[in-house]
Amino acid sequence: MPELPEVETTRRGIQPYVEQQRIESVCVRHRGLRWPIPDGLEQTLVGLSIRDVQRRGKYLLLDCGSGWLLIHLGMSGSLRILTQAAPPKKHDHVDIVFDSGSILRFHDPRRFGALLWEPGNVWQHPLLRDLGPEPLDPALPPDYLYHATRNRRQAIKQAIMDSKLLVGVGNIYASEALFLAGIHPATSAANIDRQHCQRLLRAIQDTLRSAIEQGGSTLRDYVNSAGNSGYFQLRLQVYDRADQPCHACGTLIRQTRQGQRSTFHCPHCQHQALDMDLTDSAGDKA
Repeated sequence: MPELPEVETTRRGIQPYVEQQRIESVCVRHRGLRWPIPDGLEQTLVGLSIRDVQRRGKYLLLDCGSGWLLIHLGMSGSLRILTQAAPPKKHDHVDIVFDSGSILRFHDPRRFGALLWEPGNVWQHPLLRDLGPEPLDPALPPDYLYHATRNRRQAIKQAIMDSKLLVGVGNIYASEALFLAGIHPATSAANIDRQHCQRLLRAIQDTLRSAIEQGGSTLRDYVNSAGNSGYFQLRLQVYDRADQPCHACGTLIRQTRQGQRSTFHCPHCQHQALDMDLTDSAGDKA
């Protein structure tokens, strides 16, 4: 958290304010993020203009012409656009000030985020080069998940959260998409047939699009570039609803653990209809 919808919401929020804007100054208050902010980044950025704001998975990529600024929001980070100077608050670690007077401010209480500089081919950066395809890429084939999971014996929820298979599907949206597709999260990925794989890919895409339209989900710290919370959490069907009735059938939502993460599913709506292995990663029956 933040996941793909929150990062995409942030990208859309900051783009009108930073694109084609020249950087006048940079203030780094705390370099100790997940990876230390590079020494000299302030001097490197001054005088450059932001040509474009892109997203790859959960990374924001600011094209500065002579290089790229990579931003990751970590677990609690956010980017705010300020139209006039305001005193920094605790955990406001970086300000990028533009000639226009607007400020892009990076806030990260847990300091798991990152600001990195790539002067070369950003797509070959170690954090990006091994990422899987974008789930919302119009060119993604309908059978992609089917072919990508034929040799994967791990649970399907863990498979779709693997960024080398598909980027940006975090814990919240994986649980929600599996519910929408009617697939038990502990099902072995290799045992899911073509039809259900196609259904799951559509469910992932529909879930992510809906979350983006709602401005993402706010369960803890996330706010968008205007400082507002997302609203997708109001539409959650299973995530964080343990022991509450399913909106579709009334069965109580069940919470389990997969890969040290909480998983939520409806035992009725996500029942086993095919010959699939429902043994989860801990060896328990969900």
